[in-house]
Amino acid sequence: MGENGELEAGSGDLRSVVRAVIEEFAGVKTLESRVNELIAENQRARAKAEEAERSSAIRAELQRMGVAKIDLAYRAVKDDIYRSEDGRLLAQGGAEMRDYLAQFVGENPELLPARVSGGSGASGGERSGGGERGVEIDKIRPGMSAEELERVRQEVARVAQQTLRGF
Repeated sequence: MGENGELEAGSGDLRSVVRAVIEEFAGVKTLESRVNELIAENQRARAKAEEAERSSAIRAELQRMGVAKIDLAYRAVKDDIYRSEDGRLLAQGGAEMRDYLAQFVGENPELLPARVSGGSGASGGERSGGGERGVEIDKIRPGMSAEELERVRQEVARVAQQTLRGF
């Protein structure tokens, strides 16, 4: 055997060393790909957190401005607002978010709550037990008696006074 035996033993050692190096290299590659996956996952998590914070800030500002339809207003402005390099929330064109939202709300008053509760034909809610209160518009006509006309005037004054109390 002599030299051949030693070469065979040496080549076996060489094979195991090569095999160990390949396994170690494969382990490093696996570790590297896992680190890359974690970096990407971290970036996605940061982007979601930033989006949630931006959304929360926009909604809070809309609420401070008295907007009643916050979801509708948010959907209309969300794509126009972004975070600048220094961390401030800005609107397209570089305007401050608060100024942009104030202008938006001013241009869209339908997003604000109604000023007067009720509406056309709403009852005043302060009815007395007597049937004398209340006037039907159909009953107002030329040639009414002075007594009926005075009753209509008093009812109009009462409704106007109730309305003004709401302001």
